[in-house]
Amino acid sequence: MQQKSRLIEKVRLDALTDGVFAVAMTLLVIDLKLPENFHSATAAEFFHGLAELQTQFLVYVISFIVLGLRWMSLAKLSRLHETVEDNYVHWSLLHLLLITLIPFSTMLAGRYGALAPAIWLYCANTIVAALVALRLATLAEPHIGKVDAFDRRVGLTVVIVVSLMVAAFSLLQPRHAMWIYLLNVFAPAVRRWVPAPKQPA
Repeated sequence: MQQKSRLIEKVRLDALTDGVFAVAMTLLVIDLKLPENFHSATAAEFFHGLAELQTQFLVYVISFIVLGLRWMSLAKLSRLHETVEDNYVHWSLLHLLLITLIPFSTMLAGRYGALAPAIWLYCANTIVAALVALRLATLAEPHIGKVDAFDRRVGLTVVIVVSLMVAAFSLLQPRHAMWIYLLNVFAPAVRRWVPAPKQPA
């Protein structure tokens, strides 16, 4: 006999999701600091020390934006249905696991941004998280409708394509590859440009 899937209150999953995103977004900034042995005698030395953090700051901002966009997308689902099945929760937990790895991959890309493998790990983390989020969009489609699910797929596809571009460009210029992630700000424009499927009558 097939076991019936149990329903879980979505408010509980939402609370966990909010907490994980809040912690992950906060942890991003921990690596953004001057070295312990940094001592500036002049204003010029002080500003030079800050300038040395530009790569880490860029990666921090990019990661914060990416996580913020992911949280916004998930938050829009919370008002649409009150319960979720076990399968959705399992995929959500996997997604949250990958989100908690973002601060680590951000640290690697910030500290070792001149090395392509550090960029690849960041891209891999982002791509796998987006793929899992695509699965969540598919599972949520009966509740949110074809148009909203398609909208989420377009946004996630943009994240994946941009990540692949970053990984490819890192083979040539790893130090500047992360700048390409700023293309994610055009995801809303891409959503408007790509025709959405029609809702069934």
